Amino acid sequence: MEIKLFDSELKVMDVLWKDGDTTAKRISDILREQVGWNVNTTYTLIKRCIAKGAIERSEPNFICHPLIPKEQVQEQEMTELINKVFDGSAELLFASLLNRKNLSAEEIERLKQIVNKLG
Repeated sequence: MEIKLFDSELKVMDVLWKDGDTTAKRISDILREQVGWNVNTTYTLIKRCIAKGAIERSEPNFICHPLIPKEQVQEQEMTELINKVFDGSAELLFASLLNRKNLSAEEIERLKQIVNKLG
């Protein structure tokens, strides 16, 4: 099942993916530090994630548990990016990435190994 999360909701999910099951209060404290959100903003986003099926809430203490793995969201976002910006071509995305950055010989070698494993 595909769940579309907005950037703000992904910030909440990132806390859970890094820290595991966490209280809503702790998520709020972390996001206040990281991005300056107040408690109401964070709780609203947590509730949206719950409504979308991305987070499960349990008691006591409003414990939040991620229901979707980070890899699933990364895959969905990557597919959307490829379709939206690169006409569905992973090859064009890959070429764009390689052309944007001066890669070291070591990075190029690692990429070759990744490609060879796929082939």
